[in-house]
Amino acid sequence: MIARLKAFGAFWYDFVVGDDWRIAAGVVAMLAVTWGVSHTSVPSWWLLPAAIGTVLPISLWRAARASG
Repeated sequence: MIARLKAFGAFWYDFVVGDDWRIAAGVVAMLAVTWGVSHTSVPSWWLLPAAIGTVLPISLWRAARASG
C-alpha cells in the first residue's frame, strides 16, 4: 500500500512540477493572486494570460541558454 501511495505522489509531482518547478510555482502564485483579485471590483480574467505570457518566454529563454 505504501509503494502505491509513493507512486501516486510521484506521478502527481512529476505531472504538476514537470521539468521546471519555477513555472509550477508561478502558476500557483498567479492562481492565488487571481483568486484574491476576483474578490474585488477589478476584473481578474486577464491575470492568468498575462502571467503565462511572462513566465513562458522566460522559461524558454532559460532553456535555450542552458542548452547552448
